[in-house]
Amino acid sequence: MLKGAVSIVLSEELEALKRKIITQHLEAGQKASGRTAASLRVESSESEGTLYGRSPFGTLETGRKPGKVPYGFRSIILKWMSDKGIEAKPIPYKTNREHKYTPQERGNLSLAYLIARKIKREGTRLYRKGGRADIYSNVIPEATERIRNRLVELVKADIDNIKLNNVDV
Repeated sequence: MLKGAVSIVLSEELEALKRKIITQHLEAGQKASGRTAASLRVESSESEGTLYGRSPFGTLETGRKPGKVPYGFRSIILKWMSDKGIEAKPIPYKTNREHKYTPQERGNLSLAYLIARKIKREGTRLYRKGGRADIYSNVIPEATERIRNRLVELVKADIDNIKLNNVDV
């Protein structure tokens, strides 16, 4: 009876948790490219179940603290700006010679640099506001409780089955 059932329970509950987290993430207006939501995946077996997400997943609730930033952070910010549809004011050139970047690219690079510097110095706005607890922290305990209850019911059913099979008539 338990063979395979534990894996099914874990898989169903973790998939439900994944859907709830994605829904709350989208409702919070945090979606830029959709890569974070798409990175969530469930792995389950008879002994354990895990919900995986990309490495910056934790910052959905806490924000990013100030300090050292990854190499190429300005490029990461540029990609985020592109995903969000954010464009800076173009910065025109004062000379007529050929230039490496268009005025729009120049403005975007400048804004990306300023955003990256602000995050490096002060952290993200979410971090400065103290974070939030409505993306995944509030649903994990509920999911854990549902999993626990369903597994207890499985064990109870298996124990009842054992009692019925061992009765001498």
